[in-house]
Amino acid sequence: MLTRRALMAAVPALGFAAPPLWRPKDPSKPHEWVFCQDVALDPEDPKKLVAKSPGKGPVMFNSNAKTQDWVTTRTWGDADLTIDFCIAKGSNSGVYLHGLYEAQIFDSYGTPVEKLETKDCGSIYHRWIDNKPVGGSVAKVNASLAPGQWQRYHIVFRAPRFDKSGRKTENARFVRVELNGQLVQENVEVDGCTRACLEIPEAPKNPIMLQGDHGPVAFRNFVCKEIRLR
Repeated sequence: MLTRRALMAAVPALGFAAPPLWRPKDPSKPHEWVFCQDVALDPEDPKKLVAKSPGKGPVMFNSNAKTQDWVTTRTWGDADLTIDFCIAKGSNSGVYLHGLYEAQIFDSYGTPVEKLETKDCGSIYHRWIDNKPVGGSVAKVNASLAPGQWQRYHIVFRAPRFDKSGRKTENARFVRVELNGQLVQENVEVDGCTRACLEIPEAPKNPIMLQGDHGPVAFRNFVCKEIRLR
């Protein structure tokens, strides 16, 4: 049974109000992420979002562009993460713990639970080996809300373990994942990196990545606390 205890010193939560804590995946190239007060479905095209009061605010929006992924400038080991997201109709994104292991974001509203796949929201996305999908974990239930509504992930994540020589001794694990308050994953071991992850090695600590190149998506209320799991 995995248990959790707080670190001796509290680690401050991070939000989108501090841009220096975030960077594009490739800092040498432009990106189209913007800050705004809120987003909503475009009334003329539900496959797009529109920004409300763009320029500054608590919401980060990829401007309906297939723009660069967004990466934190600090790293975590074990983590307790919450984040709100909003997607347009048919859109696709993801939250990559350690920049490597993806909790999928997808417009899965109305999909029957028996037809859910690893591409659906609440699933752990599959790996890609020899040009075919491998592994992943399908969501236990379909907890998705309709496009244009704010949704919330709460993820408890256990980092991979390494010995003193740097050899991996235990795989990473999604201890618990809730989507909109419903349990969608529990004690799911991931033995390698998800497709489209950062090109970095597995490590005791790594950054978090938000996918921005698959469709319209916005994020807010990002809070990530460093914890320690046995």
